[in-house]
Amino acid sequence: MAKLYFYYSAMNAGKTTTLLQSAHNYHERGMRTLILTPKLDDRAGEGVVASRIGLKAEGRIFTRNDDLLRLARDDIGANGPLHCVLVDEAQFLSKAQVWQLTEIVDRMKIPVLSYGLRTDFRGELFEGSQYLLAWADNLVEIKTICHTGKKATMVVRVDEHGHAVSDGPQVEIGGNDRYVSVSRGEFKKIMTGEGRIETKQVTLDLK
Repeated sequence: MAKLYFYYSAMNAGKTTTLLQSAHNYHERGMRTLILTPKLDDRAGEGVVASRIGLKAEGRIFTRNDDLLRLARDDIGANGPLHCVLVDEAQFLSKAQVWQLTEIVDRMKIPVLSYGLRTDFRGELFEGSQYLLAWADNLVEIKTICHTGKKATMVVRVDEHGHAVSDGPQVEIGGNDRYVSVSRGEFKKIMTGEGRIETKQVTLDLK
């Protein structure tokens, strides 16, 4: 039975890696997927879905004005049967687009796997995440850790000095130089001005 899944986490938990692995699993079995990626996230190049560990794939760009149900139908018309839709950076979806994903599941009987952040740098829900949490059939947390060793559930936006930024637009594309995943307790400390965060942490090689 087709379902709508929302895989959520803080930043750098491996959401895109998990998405690409899921797509690979379908392709390995001769099943076709459609990967959707928001136009505003072009860090790896327009239409490229890339993970921090080097995996990447081509995706179909969408904007907030696009009808995702229509995109899926057009893709089937052009390329044949579709077995799964995967959505990268799903926090950037609009409320209407999350509803369209439910239509892909309910009308077309195609599973949809969406991956995204739950909250922004202020600890508030993104629009897409809010409605995925409300309407998805399955909610799955992908875990990562804070520099304190605790589970990271929040994201802090920092300036060039490592101090928390509390004002500004909700959407501002950036990587490890702008965002750090932290525990709720650490989020409270950093947001009240207690200390700073090193955005460039020591990376150990896998052995």
